[in-house]
Order: sequence, then C-alpha cells, then structure tokens
Amino acid sequence: MEVPMPRLGSGLDLTDLGARIRSERLRRHLSLEVLSSQSGVSSSMLSDIERGKKVPSVLVLDSIATALGTSLARFLEEEQQAKVIVLRHREQEVVQDPSGWERRILSPVLPGIEFEFMRTTILPGVDAGVFLPHGTGSREYIAVEEGTLQLTLNGTVYLLQAGDSIYYTGDCHHAFTNLGEKPCTYYLVMEIPPSPVPHVHHR
Repeated sequence: MEVPMPRLGSGLDLTDLGARIRSERLRRHLSLEVLSSQSGVSSSMLSDIERGKKVPSVLVLDSIATALGTSLARFLEEEQQAKVIVLRHREQEVVQDPSGWERRILSPVLPGIEFEFMRTTILPGVDAGVFLPHGTGSREYIAVEEGTLQLTLNGTVYLLQAGDSIYYTGDCHHAFTNLGEKPCTYYLVMEIPPSPVPHVHHR
C-alpha cells in the first residue's frame, strides 16, 4: 500500500517543491555546499529536500529562499505574466508550520520581480523563529490586523498592536513572536532587489 506524499499549500507535492529549489540553485550555479553555508541548512538536508525526501519547515524554506535571493513564493507557484491576475481564496498558497503558525501568499510570482505579499497568523505563545537577513536594498512592511506581534530586529524588540504598522530594511535578522492570549494576524509585504545570476564562460 502506497503512503501518500505529504503536500504543501494548494497541492504542490514534495517532489515538485524539491525540483523547483534545485532549479533555482542550479540557475545560480551554486553547489549544495555553498548553498548550505549561505542558508545554514546542512548539505544532507538540502539534498533530501531537493529529492522530495524531507518535509522542510517554513523557516527552513525561507532560509533557502533568502540564501538564493528570492522569495518562498517562487518555490510554490508558477510564474504568471498577465497584466491582471486575480487569486481567489482557494487558489492562494498556504504553508503551515507545525509550531503553530501559517503563511498565506496573496501575490503572484512575476518574472524577474522578487516581491511577496502575505498574511500570517501566529497562535498564542508561538515563536516563529529567527529569519535570516535578506540582501542589501530589501524592504519589508508590516500591518497588524489583530492581536499583538512582538517583532525583533537585530535584537531590538518592537511591540505592535492591532492597527499598527512598521517599515524596516530587510537586511537584518528578524523574528516574529505572539506573546498574547489570542491569535495574531498581520500582513507583510517584502521587496527583494533582483540578484544577478552568475554568468559562466564556456571554453
């Protein structure tokens, strides 16, 4: 009897996810070892993820995306080129972390543009972990819809209540925690400047 393959979001299986990560890595001419050193994810774990053998946490996926200079959304969605794109609620990718938080991706993946618009919900008492700095020139914007968000930027703590918003440069360590007694939901917009793809000279 076959064991069903774990699935992410609206139905992307682990094999497809791994293939997309591998494609992004090879497009940048990076070895597993180099990506490992830049992302903090072991080479063996990266290999297992690329082969669809391991279920990565959201934090691990984000670390890989950050090291590649892209967004997590690019691992989950196909690029779209239409001038107008409507994403119905049922079509939006959702990634859930076992620790008690989820990220709903509200923006499409566009060619040559690294931009992500997301809605995140963190359950009470949950620490979503520390996210790696993005490249120089990256920007993030947050607006809290409900609850209280503790945002830590390079060790400095900011408490945000429902209705509050904040902007910060994305090239810093950033952590998200819900110390309240009810779920915290917030919107986050992330801009990442395009990273040049190394050009390989063939002789």
